[in-house]
Amino acid sequence: MTISAVMNSSPLNILLVEDDDGDARAVQRAFQKARIANPIVRAVDGIEALDILRGSNGKSKLPSPNMLLVDINMPRMNGIQLVKTMREDKDLRQTVTFILTTSKRDEDKIAAYDLNVAGYILKSTAGQDFLNLVNLVDAYWRIVELP
Repeated sequence: MTISAVMNSSPLNILLVEDDDGDARAVQRAFQKARIANPIVRAVDGIEALDILRGSNGKSKLPSPNMLLVDINMPRMNGIQLVKTMREDKDLRQTVTFILTTSKRDEDKIAAYDLNVAGYILKSTAGQDFLNLVNLVDAYWRIVELP
C-alpha cells in the first residue's frame, strides 16, 4: 500500500531529514512494518534537504507530492533553519512538514509552529518503533485536501 495525495493519485514522496542513522532506520522500519511502500529519501541536514527539494548541487529533485519529516538538531543547517528557508521560497513554502525531534524545549515548539509546521512530534512519544508516526502520516494524507 502507498499513501497517495488526496487530489492526485501519485504516491507521496517522503523526505526524511535526519542526521542520526539509528533514528532514520527506525522510521524506515516503521513504514515497512506498516506495509507502506512510499519512497523515502533521506537527507542528513537542512542543506542537503534543500538540494534534494530544489534538484541542485547534483541531487535529483524530489518529485511532488512530497512531505518532510524533519529533525531539529542537525549539523550545518538545523530543522528550524530549514523550515524557515523553505517558507521564504515561493516553490517550497507550502511543503507539508512535520518536526520529528527529541527536543522538548518550548522555544523549539514555538519556533516550529510559527513556521506553520503540520505537527511537532517527540521521538520519545512517537511510539517504540515510530508506528504511531506512520499511522499519523497515513491518516493525515487520507483526510486533508491540498490546493
